Amino acid sequence: MTSKTFRRRTGVVACLSAFTVASALVVGAAAYAVGQSEATASSSAPAASPAAASASGAVSLRPHSQVPLDPYAYHSYDPHAQGSTASGTATIDAVAASAEQTTGVVTIVSDLAYEGAQSAGSGIVLTSDGLILTNNHVIEGSTGIEVTDELTGAVYSATVVGTDATHDIAVLQLDGASGLETAALATGDDDGTAGVGVGDTVTAVGNAEGTGDLVAATGTVTALEQSITTQSETGAPGESLTGLIQVDADIVSGDSGGPLVNTAGEVVGIDTAASSGTADITGFAIPIEDALDIVAQIGAGADTEFIEIGYPGFLGVGIGASSGAAGAVVAGVYEGTPAEAAGLAAGDVITAVDGVPVSSATELTANLGTREPGETVTLEWTTAAGAAASAAVTLIAGPAA
Repeated sequence: MTSKTFRRRTGVVACLSAFTVASALVVGAAAYAVGQSEATASSSAPAASPAAASASGAVSLRPHSQVPLDPYAYHSYDPHAQGSTASGTATIDAVAASAEQTTGVVTIVSDLAYEGAQSAGSGIVLTSDGLILTNNHVIEGSTGIEVTDELTGAVYSATVVGTDATHDIAVLQLDGASGLETAALATGDDDGTAGVGVGDTVTAVGNAEGTGDLVAATGTVTALEQSITTQSETGAPGESLTGLIQVDADIVSGDSGGPLVNTAGEVVGIDTAASSGTADITGFAIPIEDALDIVAQIGAGADTEFIEIGYPGFLGVGIGASSGAAGAVVAGVYEGTPAEAAGLAAGDVITAVDGVPVSSATELTANLGTREPGETVTLEWTTAAGAAASAAVTLIAGPAA
């Protein structure tokens, strides 16, 4: 098994279009999770409070988890890592997807309201009433999701059924959908590979560059059982994806969540990551059987260490770097959230939740990570002026985990 270390692109871009950033700012051998992200010219996003905007040393955080966010950061990997692969370098051009390749494939646009941005990706239709499989990083941090059935042009709002950030899987439900054409899935092999072998011809289908038009890129399987260890731009460790299918199909930003299909048109994997800055084209897909195992757990409502059912509880604070104080330092407060209603402000230090001491941002995240929307908790904090304060707050549904 070959292990590669990535810096994975999992957040938002502040000013330039994301595809320009994705293409131009990768230095050397780098790879990105292939969800397209772009800044919006105008947004109805909930704005951070003035305190949040001006807080010294403020760190941009994932709103749903109250931990520092490295938005859509790249993952690098070692292209020279040893492993058994097919040799050769492919030169592959993507073309417009055919009607057959479009069947059962959707494009996804996620509003990242707390970030003032949008992300775009792809998805796979699992059921005629609109159950959709995609990558978690396509919808992570979203406050609204719009899905287009590319076969019919119908547009739907979607809600999150469940997510598994560790394995980069998300399941969505389209509102009011019926009679959708579903994707053909290649499943049933004892070895869990859906019949995929090194040297097989495959095609990656997806919302390349986030244009809203599906394209298809054909290549070959170059290796199986590949592992990617992710790492943020700040050096923080991320998830490890294992058992991946490696291909030389020209997977690009925006293809995330789209199908990797065999010559029979059956889905064998989910387009998830790709390299850039190297001579060789290298893409990675999660095997469809691995993904469907997680879909089954989500469908059963298995809220586990890895799986989040629905939307997480949300306090609405950004946590900054610790100044040495025992507790979680508030870097900013999002408008219209329980934190704002409770009177929390930048510079405050949260010290306890329901009487349980909080000594760090990590402990606050662990505590709130178990809470559901609608749950009431009692917060204790020390204000920036040094006064003790407390309040009962009811958590709201946060952005997708």
